[in-house]
Amino acid sequence: MQKCDSIIEIKHVSKYFGEKAVLDDVNMCISKGEFVTILGPSGRGKTTLLRLIAGFQSATSGEITIAGRDITQTPPHKRPVNTVFQKYALFPHLNVFDNIAFGLKLKKLPSSLIEQKMKHALKMVGMTGYEYRDVDSLSGGQQQRVAIARAIVNEPEVLLLDEPLAALDLKMRKDMQMELKEMHRSLGITFVYVTHDQEEALTLSDTIVVMSEGKIQQISTPIDIYNEPVNSFVADFIGESNILNGMMIKDREVSFAGHCFECVDTGFGEMSPVDVVIRPEDIILFDPNENAPLTGQVASCVFKGVHYEMAIVNNGGYEFLVQNYHSYEVGSQVGMMIKPTEIHVMKKERMYNTLEGKLIDATHVEFLGTQFACSEVTGIEPGAEVWVEVDFHNVILEDNEEDGDLTGEVTFILYKGNHYHLTVWTDWDENIFVDTHDVWDDGDRVGITIPAEYIRVIKK
Repeated sequence: MQKCDSIIEIKHVSKYFGEKAVLDDVNMCISKGEFVTILGPSGRGKTTLLRLIAGFQSATSGEITIAGRDITQTPPHKRPVNTVFQKYALFPHLNVFDNIAFGLKLKKLPSSLIEQKMKHALKMVGMTGYEYRDVDSLSGGQQQRVAIARAIVNEPEVLLLDEPLAALDLKMRKDMQMELKEMHRSLGITFVYVTHDQEEALTLSDTIVVMSEGKIQQISTPIDIYNEPVNSFVADFIGESNILNGMMIKDREVSFAGHCFECVDTGFGEMSPVDVVIRPEDIILFDPNENAPLTGQVASCVFKGVHYEMAIVNNGGYEFLVQNYHSYEVGSQVGMMIKPTEIHVMKKERMYNTLEGKLIDATHVEFLGTQFACSEVTGIEPGAEVWVEVDFHNVILEDNEEDGDLTGEVTFILYKGNHYHLTVWTDWDENIFVDTHDVWDDGDRVGITIPAEYIRVIKK
């Protein structure tokens, strides 16, 4: 677990709903005055983590401290935090003044002090003069400002914001992003912000916490998250990326897409499988010649306002996404060059599926709650606990769930240049990973088949 001089510390926090882990051993700390964004796809634990900090839910295990005080079991109203929600949660029967002053009146502060604090909060959010307007007469952006004013008027040590701009249109959201950043600078308090919008996170944050499947994938600055992702999920989720299977030949030399390239990465060993990330804007295009490291054919070209976005297929059948200020006609041949500093090498998270199982007999093994036929196993007694290994490309997905040995749902799709790498959440509550050339959509229900000859059984 990272160490820091923090205002918030989250230590080994897990949250279960029934048997399902929504948060799985989360550890992080947030420094005083920092703007931290918790980023990830919908339904992956972001809001649950925020609600645990706010006190609206209780952790199944672990500890949360604010300013050195354990608040894991402290009720929400006794925590030094305030929360701004996506749906504002304003009182429609109260005007702006009374909405903002609500918490102060509960504290029985003098009327003169309440008015002073309320006016200061309105000034902070650019709403001076709106004190006696009905909240229903305000625009969405104005209502969000009132919600923020109501939160900051209590002078919390921490302001929690749960996707506060999601309901606004694009232009208003962009404007509010800049205002939030300025508010954070002026107030000097800690902001913890939840969003699934990558651009919003990169724009606002001092630190980004990327989450998936209830676990923290990476904690770093926006620049490092973008330029130095720790795994393929982060690389794919933050901005556009070309992510390819590669082989680290030796220090500063990597092979991918059928060619060897100079790079700057070291410490991966020799002839080690790796993942390679190249951002679309880092591929240089030119008219092809005999010195071109890569050549390919333009398959599509779309104008994106600032740049052109092209899909280019090289001679080995690998597709590259390229962003360039100049367009090339569809069907034309181009040369591609990538500087060593623009090639980012990552350690592979896994080489194949590794699953816990039990040997039934010499030709049957049980894993993922299902009994599978396998090649004859020798040297292991029936009933023994075993490891089961299956290569990604040997897992077969079926359109009809009933045609599979077990069933599941596609939860993550990663394009790797010439195939898709899928994460399938099985109905046994465990992931299995699949390499396929077939096109699937996120959320598709599938049957899962694994032929007997591709199942490797290893004694634990």
